[in-house]
Amino acid sequence: PATAASSPGGATASATGPVSLAAGTHFGTAEASGWLQPIVPTSEEERYCLALTIYFEARGESDLGKLAVAHVVMNRVTDRRFPNSICRVVRQGGEETRYRCQFTWWCDGLSDRPGNLRAWKESRALAESVYWGHSKDPTSGALWYHADYVAPRWAMAYRRTSQIGRHIFYQPTPQERRLAARRF
Repeated sequence: PATAASSPGGATASATGPVSLAAGTHFGTAEASGWLQPIVPTSEEERYCLALTIYFEARGESDLGKLAVAHVVMNRVTDRRFPNSICRVVRQGGEETRYRCQFTWWCDGLSDRPGNLRAWKESRALAESVYWGHSKDPTSGALWYHADYVAPRWAMAYRRTSQIGRHIFYQPTPQERRLAARRF
């Protein structure tokens, strides 16, 4: 029979597998101490999430445009306002409503399996380059972007840094940075 262990927050998990406590937070099986340990995505999983994002968000863009999208993900990982892993950044939002996520491919209801092998291999190679720090950020530290054929209301709150291909990139304004720093 499976046994259960409690974490300091009172959540339980069976010893037979992980349990999800909240969106993006997963805990593994109990250790000898009886506490649950967070499951940290492996670097292979992280690179896979990054490659999927490049593939689905920027497949039709130039290499520079693909790198730009990947760097937005990485910039978010290092920003305290966002989750601290690539997969968690990519999967943020959209749990309840379609198209209410940070990266449209994650919550659009379509298949998440790459269909174009050549483009998938290219996305994987670019993800490796960005993940291991072998490419320069062409967005100047952008945390947001959108396609040039949409005009989201949120864009007015941020400073536009560049347009690369069909994507327009944004950073927080100095005032937004100060407000964000106070929140933490």
